[in-house]
Amino acid sequence: MSLCFKEKGIKVEGLSVCDVGSGAGFPGVPLKIYYGDKIELTLIEAVAKKCAFLEYLKVKLGISYRVFCKEAQKMQESFDLVVCRAFGKLKDILPILNRLSRGYIFVMKGAHVPEGFPYCKIDLPEVKSYILFLAKSI
Repeated sequence: MSLCFKEKGIKVEGLSVCDVGSGAGFPGVPLKIYYGDKIELTLIEAVAKKCAFLEYLKVKLGISYRVFCKEAQKMQESFDLVVCRAFGKLKDILPILNRLSRGYIFVMKGAHVPEGFPYCKIDLPEVKSYILFLAKSI
């Protein structure tokens, strides 16, 4: 995902980043490991068992981020950059992501890109995927 940020000319350092439907922490935790204290990370996950794992992971890795154990629809905050992977159908999640974002939205999706969306292509030997990119004025 960091390559997509570069491709789109987005300087992530200093931004608040939110991973919606974080699950086991992807892609939020790897972004935090890569950028370190250059980003402020928030993870949103509705399943308590997954939230507990995210809190455990934070301690084990010795990194800092916030975990909100609630549905994304109930969040009142907004963030500079919102990322998600496997959170739901695009038509269902876009209104939620738009409300949470005051800047950029990156959605990791499968091998087919919906028409009309700018994207970054991930073309690694073991991964064929796309990251959709939406920008608001920041």
